[in-house]
Amino acid sequence: MTSQVTKAVIPAAGLGTRFLPATKAIPKEMLPVVDRPAIQYVVEEAVQANLTDLLMVTGRNKTPLENHFDRVPALEDALEKRGDESRLTAVRRTSELADVHYLRQGDPLGLGHAVLRAHQHVGKNSFAVLLGDDIIDDGGELLREMLTLHEKTGASVVAVQEVPTEQVSSYGVVAPHLVDGAPESIESNDAWPAVWVDGLVEKPAPEQAPSNLAIIGRYVLRHEVFEVLQRTSPGRGGEIQLTDAMQELAARREELGGVVAVVFRGRRYDTGNKFDYLKANIELAAAHPEIGEQVREWIQSYASTLTNRPTQNR
Repeated sequence: MTSQVTKAVIPAAGLGTRFLPATKAIPKEMLPVVDRPAIQYVVEEAVQANLTDLLMVTGRNKTPLENHFDRVPALEDALEKRGDESRLTAVRRTSELADVHYLRQGDPLGLGHAVLRAHQHVGKNSFAVLLGDDIIDDGGELLREMLTLHEKTGASVVAVQEVPTEQVSSYGVVAPHLVDGAPESIESNDAWPAVWVDGLVEKPAPEQAPSNLAIIGRYVLRHEVFEVLQRTSPGRGGEIQLTDAMQELAARREELGGVVAVVFRGRRYDTGNKFDYLKANIELAAAHPEIGEQVREWIQSYASTLTNRPTQNR
């Protein structure tokens, strides 16, 4: 039996080098997506899945993250005096979303190390992990489904997405458990199938990949993962890989519950990637209740001007 999951860990210690010089003084998680920083979407998703005790694992120069989710009395007073209720509500909401804690990762030793740093906060409880630069635009539905599957099976759960074979070397990839040549499935949400996992491989070559099911930034983990991470040697890139620890969880299904993969087929944006970051801004702006209609009209107008437009060198 598993207890209800209420805690989430949000690793947010990366340097954001792909966005330099924009991230020289601003954490990549604070880059705006329409009218909110990217990290706020992740926190809101956790809250929508009823996860209200959040631990952000951060690094140097990440103080703006803490400031964003803190109260700013002077700003609130100024907005209140102006009678700007809508902006006052938005500002106050960020500090009331959840109980947010912060912990420095220290040495940049990889995602597995960042998760391991959370062991004292999490204790002997199952917990979720949401990567701080992944936006999943589904109102928390995927995460709620993962939590339900964890309760039902006792397994650790990972979200995956089907990607073209030539892209698998950019991801961790799962190997589904096969029964009579077909993946062993689990009764779950009809929209997103779930399968048992035999193993996980970090960034395999396309010809060596066990499937095209790529791990995306959402996990629900049993607390035993901490004991495994403590003795996991550095892997690819000299870092402690969470994928390597989950490989052991999958192999020890009888003792540690195994691993289940949920195939996500909704909208996801890797905001650490320039193209995905721009897509997130455009698509979420087009759906925005305040500016969506204007954005959609502009997109249609602008698209008609793009034929044979030369690329500008920067």
